[in-house]
Order: sequence, then C-alpha cells, then structure tokens
Amino acid sequence: MADMVRKVVIPAAGLGTRFLPITKAQPKEMLPVVDKPVIQYVVEEAVASGIDDIIIITGRNKRAIEDHFDRCIELEDKFSSNPGFTSHTYVDITDIPNIHYIRQREPKGLGDAILLTEKHCNDEPFVVLLGDTITIPPKGELTCTLQMIQAYNKYERSIIAIEPVPDYKIPDYGIIDGKKIEKDHYLIENIIEKPSIEDAPSNLGAIGCYLFTSEIFPRLRQTKPGKGGEIQLTDAIRTLSGSIGLVTNCQRYDIGDKLGWMKAFFELALQRDEFRDELIAILHENVCTE
Repeated sequence: MADMVRKVVIPAAGLGTRFLPITKAQPKEMLPVVDKPVIQYVVEEAVASGIDDIIIITGRNKRAIEDHFDRCIELEDKFSSNPGFTSHTYVDITDIPNIHYIRQREPKGLGDAILLTEKHCNDEPFVVLLGDTITIPPKGELTCTLQMIQAYNKYERSIIAIEPVPDYKIPDYGIIDGKKIEKDHYLIENIIEKPSIEDAPSNLGAIGCYLFTSEIFPRLRQTKPGKGGEIQLTDAIRTLSGSIGLVTNCQRYDIGDKLGWMKAFFELALQRDEFRDELIAILHENVCTE
C-alpha cells in the first residue's frame, strides 16, 4: 500500500527577473490575480487536497509571503466591530494549517530548493507545487494535486503532471519522452529541459506540479550544477526509475511572465459574477475604439 501523501513543498525563492521592475521589492508570488496573490491559490489547492503540512521555500525580500499568511489583528478587530463591513479578499487563515518556511540563502535553482526540505519530508512522498503556477480543475472535479495522489496510489512511483503544449512554447518547457501506458498516463523514459522544436521528443511538457517519492533526494544530491550554476530539477527527474507522466484535466495558468500573468488575471476575473459583465463592457469598449 502506498504511503499517505501529507506534505506539500512550494518553492517561492526565485528572483522574478522577467517581472522587473514590479518585482524589485515585491515577490513574484505575491502578484495579485484578481483579488488574491498567486501563492494563495497554490496554498488553497494544497488545503483543498487534504494536505496539512505546507513548506514554502523563500529567499531574500520574500517576507511579504509570511506576513500574508499571518494573522492581522487590526483587520480582525475592524471586522468584528463593524458587522456590516465585509471583505472576501481577507485571508481567513482558520482553515489554513501551519506553514513552515525554509530560506534558500543562495539562488542555486529549483533542485537545490527542494533538497532543502529533505529532513522535513522525512522519507515520505510529497507534492511540489510551484509558487507561480495556478491550476483550476473543472467544477466538481479533483484538484491537480488529488489527481497526482490518485495516480501515485495506483503506481507507487513519482508523478509528473504534464500537458500538450503548442510548438512555439516547447523551448520553454521540460519535454518528456515517454510511452503511453493507458489513457493520460505515460511511462517517462527521458525528459529534456527546454529543447528546440526540432529536438523535442514530444509536445508533452511538465507544468510545474509534481509528486515525488523520497528517491528524489539522493538523485538531487548527485546532480551536478547546470546552466547558471543551478541544480536543475529536470536533471534529477531524468534519473528517477519509472516515473509517470500524468495529463490532468485542469486549466493551468503560468504566471511566469507578464503576458501569462495578465491572461490569468483576465480569465479568472471573467469567471467571477461580480466582475464579468463590467469587464466585458470595458474590453468591448476598448476594442471597438481602436
């Protein structure tokens, strides 16, 4: 029987250079998407998936993340003394379990950030959700995390969430070479980080959601620094024995660059009843006046 998955690791130590000058003093993970920062969506997915042990990897100038998930007595007092004053944007931390923070002191890459959690993970399987990636399941369906847990319970191997990506985006992804073993499940034979379109073995790219067994840690320790002197997670995944690629049914929003952030903002805003009609009117007005 597979071990229970109880931990999630959220790497959030990146410098956010593609968002400068916004991210000079503001963590990329705290950029607003409608009325919540990106990382709140990620934490809420973990909680909705039944995970009660959350580890966030932070770095310098990331204290705003810790403050966001802390209590704010002043706001709580304001709400309690003004019954008519409500705000759905306030972070209700009563449903959020304790969050642990580990600081990555040097920018040595995603693989290094995950390696910092080895003692905390204590030989248990764990989920990795990137702090700049939002996944939204269809209404009534399982979260991306629960879909990965379901696959892990079946195969008892590391699970890599993947999706077909357009050809022009292939050089931005880790692309798998794998054999289809059943609907939406692939046995990963290789994974290539950001290949050219011509060299890509498929169009199936890793989307930044993973479920690892403890086997990943010795693999990361053995991984030599790659581009930029960083420990590349993809290099470690390549050496895992028989990991499974899973195509989920979730809508993914990659807040990796400004255009991806704006796309997420608009599409998620359009899903909100209180914004949809006026936002459509604003967009229509601007398009028609061009």
